[in-house]
Amino acid sequence: MQTRPYREADRPFLRTLYLAARKAAFTWRDTEDYRLEDFDRSTLGEDIWVAEDQGKLLGFVSIYRQDNFIHNLYVDPHLPPRGVGTALLQAAERTFTATGSLKCLVKNEKALAFYRKHGWQKITTGNDGGEEYYLLHSPKK
Repeated sequence: MQTRPYREADRPFLRTLYLAARKAAFTWRDTEDYRLEDFDRSTLGEDIWVAEDQGKLLGFVSIYRQDNFIHNLYVDPHLPPRGVGTALLQAAERTFTATGSLKCLVKNEKALAFYRKHGWQKITTGNDGGEEYYLLHSPKK
């Protein structure tokens, strides 16, 4: 498995992966209005890294580089655990010029456990669109 910068040819599959992964992760939400085009809006102006293995795309991370902020990190929900999320998180961390940050919904316990396992620390709690989130910071280098 490798991580590499996004290519425009990745868009069709990543749109599908983004839709499926969000529906799988956000079980408490009504996801009926989620669309393939959400990927385009959600990653606009961000650097994107993809994980692939023998030409098969496995997941992606998008980073708002100016703020060292991870906006999205999703892995194909149909894959068994195999380190894809870790590889993408490490790719993002390598781009940081200062402490990295991200927001993770309080209800997304699986994602919170993943980030804690990798040393990310809860800094504060906020509310966005009626849902509570934690602001997390990356481990000190």
